[in-house]
Amino acid sequence: MNGLRLVAMGIDTAVDKRGIPRMTARTGVSVATPPIIERLLASSEPAVVYKTRHLLLDEPETTPAMLALRQQIRSSPLARRLLSHCPSDGKILTAPERNQTHAYQKWQGPHWTLYSLAEIDYPPGDSFLLPMRGQFYDWLFTPKHLKPPRTTVIQGQEDRVRRCAGQEGYAVWYSLILGLSDGRTEELVGRLKQWQWPDGGWNCDKRSEARISSFYETLIPMRALALHARLTGDASSAATAAKAAEVFLGRRIFLRRKDRTVIRPDFVRTHFPFFYSYDILYALLVMAEAGFLGDERCREALDLLKSKQLPDGGFPLEEKTWKYTDSYKTRGTFADWGAAGKTGMHGFVTVYALYVLKKAGWAL
Repeated sequence: MNGLRLVAMGIDTAVDKRGIPRMTARTGVSVATPPIIERLLASSEPAVVYKTRHLLLDEPETTPAMLALRQQIRSSPLARRLLSHCPSDGKILTAPERNQTHAYQKWQGPHWTLYSLAEIDYPPGDSFLLPMRGQFYDWLFTPKHLKPPRTTVIQGQEDRVRRCAGQEGYAVWYSLILGLSDGRTEELVGRLKQWQWPDGGWNCDKRSEARISSFYETLIPMRALALHARLTGDASSAATAAKAAEVFLGRRIFLRRKDRTVIRPDFVRTHFPFFYSYDILYALLVMAEAGFLGDERCREALDLLKSKQLPDGGFPLEEKTWKYTDSYKTRGTFADWGAAGKTGMHGFVTVYALYVLKKAGWAL
C-alpha cells in the first residue's frame, strides 16, 4: 500500500528511530510492522535492507538515508566478493594464466558480474565499472556477432532472427541500472526491437521448425525494454515490452496452452540470482516492473507463489543454478548467495516475492 493511499485512509507516514518509514494513525496509535518486514530490515545484507525499504515500505530512492544505504551496498561483503578478482584496471580476466577473458563466461565474466551488481542495487555511476562494460560491449559489437552461428537468419523465416537476445537484454538492463548507458546501449535497444519475433519474443533455436519464442530469451529483453521505456519515455520500447508480455500471459506464466500443464518443472521453483533462469517469481517480478501484474492471467502463478510462503512469512530459495567458488569455473560465482532448500527463508527471494504479492494487492 503506497503513501498516497495511506494518507487517503487517514494514516500518516513517519519514520522510526532507524529512519525507516512506519505508519501511525492520526490518533497517535502506532501500526505494528509485520514481523517478516522487521526480520528483513535486520538483515546483515545491505541490499536486502535497501530493497525492503524501497519495494515494501515505499521509501524513495533519493532520501539521504537511502543514498547512504546504497553506498553501504558498494562496500558490502557481497559486492566486494563479486569484484574480488577484478584487477585495478577494472578488466576481468577469466583465464588470468593466459591474460585472456571470455566476456560472457557464466557467472563470473564481465557480463554476469555487471548483472549481479545491478541486481543488488550497487550504486550507479561508478567509473570503475566502465572497462568491464567495455569488455562485454566490445564482444557484442564485433562484426562476427551479427553473423552465423551467433546470429542466424533462415531463408523464408526472415521475421524470426535466431539470436540469444538475453545477452543484449541484460546489457541494456544493467547499463541503465548502473548508470553506464551510452549510444551503444541505444543501438542494442534497436537490435532487440528489430529481432522481435511475430509472437512477441525472441529465440536462439536454429532449427527451422522453431516457431515459438523462448521463455528464457524473452523475459530478459522484456525486462530491459520495460525499464528503458520507463526511464526514457520511449513509446516503441513500451510497445515492444507489451508484445513480449503476451508470450507469458498467453500461457498463464507457466502453463501449456493446450492442456494447462506445467511447461517445465523448474518454472515453478524459485531461483536467485535469476541469471539465465525462468520461474514464476522472476516472471511475476518482471510483470510487476512492466505494469502487467494486474492482468488476470497472472492469477494462477500468484496463487502458486503465495503457496510457497513459509510459516514465518518468508520464502525459500528452492533451486541454485550456481556454485560458490574462489576460482573461475563454469557457472561459478565468487559470491555466496545463500542456502537453498524448501524450509529456510532467503532474503532476496522473500523481498521480491512479497513485493510481487504486495503489487498484486495482498497484504504484507
